[in-house]
Amino acid sequence: MHNVVIIGSGCAGNTAAVYAARAGLNPIVVKGREAGGQLSITTEVENFPGFPEGIQGPDLVDNIRRQAERFGAIYMDGAITEADLSQRPFRLHLDGEPLVSRTVIVASGASARWLNLPSEQKLIGHGVSSCATCDGFFYREKEILVVGGGDSAMEEANFLTRFGKRVALVHRSENFRASKIMMDRAKANPKIEFLTHTAVDEIFDVEKNIVSLVRLRDVRNGKTWMRDVDGFFVAIGHIPNTHVFQGQLDLDADGYIISHGGARTNVKGVFHAGDVQDRTYRQAITAAGAGCMAAIEAERFLEAEGH
Repeated sequence: MHNVVIIGSGCAGNTAAVYAARAGLNPIVVKGREAGGQLSITTEVENFPGFPEGIQGPDLVDNIRRQAERFGAIYMDGAITEADLSQRPFRLHLDGEPLVSRTVIVASGASARWLNLPSEQKLIGHGVSSCATCDGFFYREKEILVVGGGDSAMEEANFLTRFGKRVALVHRSENFRASKIMMDRAKANPKIEFLTHTAVDEIFDVEKNIVSLVRLRDVRNGKTWMRDVDGFFVAIGHIPNTHVFQGQLDLDADGYIISHGGARTNVKGVFHAGDVQDRTYRQAITAAGAGCMAAIEAERFLEAEGH
């Protein structure tokens, strides 16, 4: 019987582990399939308080993990494949092995949707990104390309014009999912160029470990051409990692956890932290804050239950 099982080992999960461990709860942290979360594929992090020279994303998340371990948090490899939240204690399955806990903190994050080009995957963190707020600063006076057609793509493109010389927004259609206000804002920005009916076939240069060119294709006639690019941003949405909780936790239409105040879910004793619920900010610092909140909520819940 565990006091708290934390699902996820990104900024949210690791910060929850620090607070829960310091409270003497001996938390179990399930690393998940993408151990370290989004930070594990981020190179330079310059906006996390306390690091005036910046820090590598994997180093930051590892530092928080080691801090949690120093206070007694126990990390376990693997992912939660089943969860029964219908009664307490809660029963989870870690790759088939049972875990029983009085409380659960869901910090399993949201995975960025990618184009799934082999070159794209190899260049993540080296010119390819899914977070303009995180990485836009590195492309001052550079050529930037954004892929997407929804509100997030328009928001990313507008934000990136603060830094880039020019931003090209690539979309397979001429019909956009974005709201009118976001579309109007992007179209009114003189630094944004719209490339409709266009798809990305390839990103170069994997051998040099940088983004320097892309091969684009007109989806109507198959014509291809090359374009100089320094930064490549994919803004086609995120997928919250909540599939094992469907039918048990309140989720919105896209699968994000619906908050019931603070860090609480609709199930007493189950709490949320980070990108699994936050579809607005998606920053390391907000995820860390949410992890702190969830751990404090779990501690107070257990104390009220007499544990």
